[in-house]
Amino acid sequence: MARKSEMVMSYLTEVEELVESLLADKQQIVDLDVKRNRNREALRSLQNNTEQSDKVMVCFGNIFIKFPKSRTRDMIRKDQEQLDEEIHKLYNQLKVKVNRLNEAQGKPELKGFNLSPLSQEEMQAIEKTLKS
Repeated sequence: MARKSEMVMSYLTEVEELVESLLADKQQIVDLDVKRNRNREALRSLQNNTEQSDKVMVCFGNIFIKFPKSRTRDMIRKDQEQLDEEIHKLYNQLKVKVNRLNEAQGKPELKGFNLSPLSQEEMQAIEKTLKS
């Protein structure tokens, strides 16, 4: 009886850890997406800024610094690229973790969850085939 209760506790602990990991990753994706949207807003503001000055005020932590517009734009774009890569990596990890959780719960693997979009060459080949 004690052995069976240990197995149940072990199973529940494993499932709970997997769920916690999934929820943490989802929250991190949301947080990174919020940051990415703020960067988009900043880029749009820099683009629409019609002031003659070639410098803008940028906030670094608790400090505002005047920075050249072009350098600021480049920094934000690099940050956007890093955020996109990190979000993409988290999405891929999320797929693996969901499958691991389903496996631990004895559920079948999700169908269509590992799909990837067609490449540009593949789309062109399909369009050619459909036109013929």
